[in-house]
Amino acid sequence: MWLELCEIVATHPEEVDCLDVDSMIRGGIRKFTDEVGRLWTCLADFYIRRGLFEKARDVYEEGLATVITVRDFSLIFDAYTQFEESVLSAKMESATEGALDDDAEKVGSHCGSDFLLTDSGDDLDLRLARLEFLMSRRPELLSSVMLRQNPHNVHEWRKRIALFEADPARQVMTFTEAVTSVDPSKAIGKVHTLWVDFAKFYEIHGDVENSRVVFEKAVRVPYSTVDDLATVWCEWSELELRQQNFGGALSLMRRATTEPPRSPGLQQTNSEPLPVQKQVFKSLKLWTFYCDLEESLGSLDSAQAVYNRMLDLRIASPQIILNFALLLQENKLFEESYKIYERGITLFKFPHCREIWQAYLKDFVGRFGAKKLERARDLFEHCIAAVPPKESEPFFLEYARLEEEHGLARRAMDVYERACKKVPNDQKLELYELYASRAMDSFGVGKVRNIYEAAIGQNLPDGVTKVLCTRYARLERKLGEIDRARGLYIHASQFANPQQESGFWEEWNQFEIRHGNEDTFREMLRIKRSVSASFSQMHFNMATVELPSRAGNSESGNLHPPVNSRPQESEALVESIAELERGGLSDKIEGFVKAHTEGGGDVAVGVVSSIDNPDEIDIGNEEVEEVRTAGEGIDVEQTLLPETLFSRDVEVGAGDKSAGALDRFKRQKL
Repeated sequence: MWLELCEIVATHPEEVDCLDVDSMIRGGIRKFTDEVGRLWTCLADFYIRRGLFEKARDVYEEGLATVITVRDFSLIFDAYTQFEESVLSAKMESATEGALDDDAEKVGSHCGSDFLLTDSGDDLDLRLARLEFLMSRRPELLSSVMLRQNPHNVHEWRKRIALFEADPARQVMTFTEAVTSVDPSKAIGKVHTLWVDFAKFYEIHGDVENSRVVFEKAVRVPYSTVDDLATVWCEWSELELRQQNFGGALSLMRRATTEPPRSPGLQQTNSEPLPVQKQVFKSLKLWTFYCDLEESLGSLDSAQAVYNRMLDLRIASPQIILNFALLLQENKLFEESYKIYERGITLFKFPHCREIWQAYLKDFVGRFGAKKLERARDLFEHCIAAVPPKESEPFFLEYARLEEEHGLARRAMDVYERACKKVPNDQKLELYELYASRAMDSFGVGKVRNIYEAAIGQNLPDGVTKVLCTRYARLERKLGEIDRARGLYIHASQFANPQQESGFWEEWNQFEIRHGNEDTFREMLRIKRSVSASFSQMHFNMATVELPSRAGNSESGNLHPPVNSRPQESEALVESIAELERGGLSDKIEGFVKAHTEGGGDVAVGVVSSIDNPDEIDIGNEEVEEVRTAGEGIDVEQTLLPETLFSRDVEVGAGDKSAGALDRFKRQKL
């Protein structure tokens, strides 16, 4: 209702002479803060319709200078621009027609529908310049609006400073206003960037003295973090370096890193932390910059003093330790650098001291080699004792390399053995392979056998043990130790699931084809079935563990026993077992040697043939398929069993054909 009243009053100015329209609308501006933009435009429209153009311009300017939202600013600025354009267009039309009315301008509507302007005042150029000036002021006015929302926004202040890049005087005023308006505790952004930019502004314009004055004030500002103050000190020192004032830069760093005196009556509390000026002397950023200056501009003694001071304050990082040691080595102070390494090792633990240990061992071994072998061994032993198992492998390898190059091969083997015991399980396989390779080169097969046997005897993961046994078996096969290789395959088979480790069983299959006989091949198949059954039973047990959790089904009587999901495989397995039990499987396999021959048997020995049998029947047996792939087709002679063998079972079960095997067995006993 208030807005409607204000619009009516602004649209009919001649009919409300008795009302104080200005006070009424300004009261609405103070009361309705969400419609400030519309109310300011209504007040300006009121004065425009009354022909008071300058008063209307003052209202627009006041509105632009007081609003705090971009929405209100856009409403006022658009209305202001439209007003100036209307005045300019009216002046251009009157100039074109050549008829200027000097008395007054009659105003209809500022929107342009019934809005007629006749102004005898300013000329056309002035009105055009006024419009251009208004448009050029828009970024500045918008920046003022954003700063009125939050005067502690550092980013907006920097944007505002960039607007006056062509006007140094305005920039200085804006810088001064910014550093005095922003509260570091409430600031959004880094306050120190304003001070640094202010000082660099004077430096760019050749006023170094004022730049130093700005920095002097900047180091006294209560910043929120110590890093901000340290950055200001570093920037001030870089200013002096650019001015070739090297002594001044060093003096600034000494001043910044000097510990401030402690007030005897001052006690730090949690609610009142120490100001950053009393904490900046422990800033790692400040000390690192100071070290670089002393190394470049100072002497070796002064640089050492700075590094030692950092170590005393316990603010040094591992990289500082490495830099300090490198500085001493460049100046041929090797023993002093080793002391720094040892000092760093005492300050840091793993994993932070990893780089320190690596640099220390590399520098020592590279410099002395075999000259100080016992000292190098002590260093490696000390390192290995401190390093965790996860990170121990590279240090063990370096230790073993040292022994191989400058020491004894026996010591190197001991290092490899200790490494294999300490490293995690996921690193043992690779390390054992390296250990075996080095042992083969130095000591031969006997040592390698001892390594593999010791590894297999440990409690290693099943996958690692299987791979080690397989590689050990390959070694024995190359040496002609067929029985030893077969025993290793047998030992490894307990860790190889036939459903997943088909490569292992294929390798064993090929091994038996080349080096085995009927009995060994039959034994391999028996072991494969046994292992497969054990893994299947394990999976079955894991499935049954989950059954008690299904309480709802058990209570309702819906708990069913597990059903074999692969009946075809089970049938094939039973059929293959029966086939093996009937015998004669290896009589037709090329390359196999029959272990013994029983005379007088009913089973006829077939003739070895290299021609595939086109009439053979695929029974789906995995083992038989493997044999067929390796050799030729197999003809198995079948023997009929006497019926009397099952006569008793038939008689017992004749009365009840539906009886199961267990029932028939019980009846047989009775």
